[in-house]
Amino acid sequence: MPDSTLEPLFRLMSEAGATDLHWCEGDVPRLRVHGFLRPVEAPAPLRALPFAELTARLIGRGNLDALMREREFDASATVLGGKRIRMNCFFKRDRLAWAIRLLPERFLSFEELGLPLPFLRDVAEMRQGLVLVTGATGSGKTTTLAAILHQINLRRHEHILTIEDPVEYVHDSAACLVSQREVGHDTHGFHHALRAALREDPDIVLLGEMRDRESMDAALTLAETGHLTFATLHTSGAVETVTRVISAFDAVEQAQTRERLAANLKVVLTQRLVPWANRAGRSLCAEIMVSTPAVRALIRDGKERQLLSLIETGSAHGMTTMTASLAQLVHRRLVSPEEALRHAPDREALLRHL
Repeated sequence: MPDSTLEPLFRLMSEAGATDLHWCEGDVPRLRVHGFLRPVEAPAPLRALPFAELTARLIGRGNLDALMREREFDASATVLGGKRIRMNCFFKRDRLAWAIRLLPERFLSFEELGLPLPFLRDVAEMRQGLVLVTGATGSGKTTTLAAILHQINLRRHEHILTIEDPVEYVHDSAACLVSQREVGHDTHGFHHALRAALREDPDIVLLGEMRDRESMDAALTLAETGHLTFATLHTSGAVETVTRVISAFDAVEQAQTRERLAANLKVVLTQRLVPWANRAGRSLCAEIMVSTPAVRALIRDGKERQLLSLIETGSAHGMTTMTASLAQLVHRRLVSPEEALRHAPDREALLRHL
């Protein structure tokens, strides 16, 4: 989709090791490297062009009217002969702006993700149930799910169906048949694709994001009907994730939702990327909640506030809190105590760990 005149910009991102580029009309581009934004000079051929013209070359002239009408536009594309980008164009104070993410060129191995290997292998071997990967934007949720799906694709003989907006990582069918559906291109809408999913004979389903009651209900239904279902949420921990799903339903539905969630939820993985002490990279810290009889009982009984205590004492089941994960990074001298405290959900608890 992007015009070849923009290649110097994407090459600048790639050579700098940037994950994101932000550029607004009338301003200089900024690259996010290891979590921090820094200004850069735009390539000379691009500085001579109006920003609206650059935007037309980025998303295609046929999409410019949609951007002007809707005031925002999402898409993904392949650039530089194989690199994948995710683009969002929007307006701020009546000026055009871009947010572009450069995705890794390959699927990360389980060893590279920075998560416990036994946990990842267990997830990749699950046959049914709901797996939720949560965290803020840019915390690596998509990368983790892509790595898990890649391993499943290599080893199992099943049908993987994804519903994404937009498609970020491209999975070619290997041992599995992979069907990736992009909202707006392969289906008219997220909810249309969800309703059709059960008729498409999937074994494993990836939902890009659970956004509302309808998508959460669909994810639970898919898990109930024997599918391994992956989805993401923008939440900061396992307790908030459970609360968020239940509160999406009407009061009269919440008791039944607790039963459904207790019966089908397998894992909640919450991620956060924390800069190294030398600012030369970032490490993943994670909170992991695994469904055990005790976890299921608390969800069913409406006592989700007590889940954190179970996670703290559940290391034998592969569970860990975000605080414990941060403390481990400090002990390994990857992250400074000050940086860890900035990311800690409970500063006092982290100080006790340290």
